[in-house]
Amino acid sequence: MFYSTIRDRKSRSRSIEVADQGLVRETAVAIVGKLKSGEVTPLDLLDVLEKRIAEVDGKVNALPTLCFDRARKHATALMQKPVAERGLLAGLPIPIKDLTNVAGVLTTQGSPIYRDNIPAKSDILVEHLENNGGVIYAKSNTPEFGAGANTFNEVFGPTRNPFDTSRSAAGSSGGAAVALATGTAWLAHGSDMGGSLRNPASFCGIVGLRPSIGRVAHTPIAAIDRNLGVQGPMARNVEDVALLLDAMSGEHPADPLSLPVLPNSFLAAVRSGNKPKRVAYSPDLGITPVDAEVAAVTRTAAQRFAELGVIVEEAHPDLREAHECFHVLRAFDFALSKAALLRTKRDLLKPEVIWNIEEGLKLTVEQIERAEAQRVAMTARTLEFFEKYDLLLAPATIVPPFPVENRYVAECAGKKFDNYVEWLGIVYAITLVCCPALSLPCGFTASGLPVGLQVVAPPRGEAQLLAGAKVLEDILGVRGTTPIDPRALR
Repeated sequence: MFYSTIRDRKSRSRSIEVADQGLVRETAVAIVGKLKSGEVTPLDLLDVLEKRIAEVDGKVNALPTLCFDRARKHATALMQKPVAERGLLAGLPIPIKDLTNVAGVLTTQGSPIYRDNIPAKSDILVEHLENNGGVIYAKSNTPEFGAGANTFNEVFGPTRNPFDTSRSAAGSSGGAAVALATGTAWLAHGSDMGGSLRNPASFCGIVGLRPSIGRVAHTPIAAIDRNLGVQGPMARNVEDVALLLDAMSGEHPADPLSLPVLPNSFLAAVRSGNKPKRVAYSPDLGITPVDAEVAAVTRTAAQRFAELGVIVEEAHPDLREAHECFHVLRAFDFALSKAALLRTKRDLLKPEVIWNIEEGLKLTVEQIERAEAQRVAMTARTLEFFEKYDLLLAPATIVPPFPVENRYVAECAGKKFDNYVEWLGIVYAITLVCCPALSLPCGFTASGLPVGLQVVAPPRGEAQLLAGAKVLEDILGVRGTTPIDPRALR
């Protein structure tokens, strides 16, 4: 068993000698370059991270489970290989979201049900990353079963936003986003069904990318063809996200939906300088209220494309069925994957998870048929929309980071939501139409909280998505605002 929890850190007696804590501020691409040149080793990086975690993570609770012994064993074995055989990441350490199995490491899914769960086998995503030179050293915090866009659970407690520790980091990849924002990770793994990569990226001032269905292979659970949720990369900038997407991508026979590696890398796409010709901006996608300040910041950011001669127009595809469709398909997914737990462990499930499962169990075949037809229709209209526009831009979240004690956003701009996920419509609408999308840091509120711009491309259009996002990132000049030391503003 290779893990230690946050409770064990204060009792560690080993003195950690660290050559240069300045490394935490380097980009992942730069660190990989240092690894390949021999300037640093994977063991050096693990020492740097262990010290940084000891310094800052107690304030934010991003990485509650550590596995440095396992990481050092893997790093030592990797260092026996020639540099050319160490994979794309060359020994770069990466944390894995606590929904995903890592062999020999505590994997709780944020649930008391799995408080002591030590899987014997890793998810194929983890195996793929390790084969590509990733070194797993921690599990990042997540809400129970990833349900809800605020990262808290009864096993490890809440994860706090480093820009203001009284605020939420969003979710469900909140621990991953905070680790990046505080310098306890250079790259991080996340997953996204209803914005779980994009929401925390927006709240924490980093980049999170939801890839196309099948771009990143993972171990199927409950059903072979589940496709609302995908695995994806998170980083502090667009180039680093592309690097991790390259390392994550590739087909695997155990995941029949997985796609082969493309001839050209995503990192090359980012560096191409290719810019879009015409983009659309929408403050609300026609389906949701949005905080006025968030709308203003994202609109200003989108308009910056015009400085390069890009045509920017206000438009969006017709997504009017998104709320009904997502509610049904998400509930059905929860019923498929969690109904057995409701029957046997109901007293250990949080209310939101129980509600999700019960909503799924009540569904009729007619409701599922209607939702699938709605998804097909919205996707067809979105594909037609992208015949005119290269990218679609919108807020990644409809509100700035909210108080961490609030379980979810109950209302926005005078609109009260019917359930705890409806406030996520601006991201889950994009999930439904099968598009890759990322959250790009684009500015700050008057109180200094990050705002993310959602950048969307047509299905399987990650290359043009990343290229366009990099062009805008360079104009906006927000890159470099992380990592930060956690702070309390109130």
